[in-house]
Amino acid sequence: MAQTGVNDGEATLERLDDGAVESFVAGIHGEVLRPSDAGYEEARSLWNGTVDKHPALIVRCAGTADVVDAVSFAREQDLPLAVRGGGHNVAGTATCDGGVVVDLSAMTGVFVDRDTRRVRVQGGATIGDVDRETQLHGLAVPLGVVSETGVAGLTLGGGVGHLRREHGLSLDNLTGVEVVTADGEVRTANADANPDLFWAVRGGGGNFGVVTSFEYRLHEVGPEVPVLFVWHPMADAARALRAFRDYAAHAPPESSVVAFAATVPELDEFPEASWGSLALAFLGCYDGPADVADAEFRPIREAADPVADLSESMAYTDLQTLLDEDYPDGRNYYWKSTYVDELTDEVLELVARSAERMPSPLSTVDLWHLGGAIDDVPPDATAYPHRGRPFMLTFEANWEDDADTEANVEWARSGVERVRSTGVASGAYGNFPGDGTETGRLLYGDNYDRLVAVKRRYDPANLFHRNQNVDPTG
Repeated sequence: MAQTGVNDGEATLERLDDGAVESFVAGIHGEVLRPSDAGYEEARSLWNGTVDKHPALIVRCAGTADVVDAVSFAREQDLPLAVRGGGHNVAGTATCDGGVVVDLSAMTGVFVDRDTRRVRVQGGATIGDVDRETQLHGLAVPLGVVSETGVAGLTLGGGVGHLRREHGLSLDNLTGVEVVTADGEVRTANADANPDLFWAVRGGGGNFGVVTSFEYRLHEVGPEVPVLFVWHPMADAARALRAFRDYAAHAPPESSVVAFAATVPELDEFPEASWGSLALAFLGCYDGPADVADAEFRPIREAADPVADLSESMAYTDLQTLLDEDYPDGRNYYWKSTYVDELTDEVLELVARSAERMPSPLSTVDLWHLGGAIDDVPPDATAYPHRGRPFMLTFEANWEDDADTEANVEWARSGVERVRSTGVASGAYGNFPGDGTETGRLLYGDNYDRLVAVKRRYDPANLFHRNQNVDPTG
């Protein structure tokens, strides 16, 4: 425990050997921030405002060699170690008290090979960084839906985005990675080199090392895509959700739609009379001709008399930034998830009732249509086990006032439990982990024992435990 008036980072530095610290700092080509340094307060803050940690050292790495030195120093000094890519993991795993943060935020290179349709991406890059470079060539990687999200954590945990049903999860498009493991070694992992490690990082999160670069397959997408974005009154939610259920049963893989219950924002795009009311919205992407998309999305758009229908063709990069303003840095976030095997009437009713219970007008209840290319991959082909699950239901608690934390966290937790109690929902998505306390079996299912074996090989002392942890002791 830190001394009175001394934070955990300062307390750690007081007990470390000054010579060892200075020698380490001198060897780093990037920047090392200590609690007394200018810029430390800004550097230690994360996207999620509920997270407030004081690391001893924040190592802003300039390259892989800095990552090796930081991992080795933390291991040798027996210090907690956290890895920061985009810093958007809702559980706040990108930092720690009294330890070392390996900060990759300066490593944002994106290198497109148009001929081979491959792209190499450094571990600190965001979705927006990747989209900017790949869309120059009319190409895209299936990533997430908020452009400021880091690709590293997103991909290692799964990666659910607007192209998921046609091209799979982000991790399904990985062809190789460079990883700094707990022993300080730099390893290439792909189908031929260290295939067990490559299997594990595709869904096993940050348990096995620091991934300093990713290589992905690219797909022809854009520059414009047809987008479904329609808002129906909550009074018509039951009818709209049934239309969504019917549509999902036969939807083509080119179509990916998420339904979400939300509060109508005070924006000019919406009638002023609807501001602040609850609505059931649909956001979807169709990777194909606009006229085909219009026909595909018509049952959802016409399920009720909409509050607003903002559906249109737009630049793929605009779609990828459409939700950015809803998730600003410093807001409070707590997200939970479960997979749903069948959209029973009971589940649909729970979605609407949960929305009515939201303590914050910034929160949402989201129902993601999965399937398609996601299910083309066997459950044991990667560490991500949740193939064949047609839907994912997520409770996003988002709020401003710290005094409202308990009510919002309880709303998300109880919502997930109610859905799981229906008997058609189970499991959890590693990128929507609440406070990170979901069990390994819940996250990794039948792949957990194999993950433990890989963990024992590459991180037997569990240096990388600031994550949805796979314990090497099993």
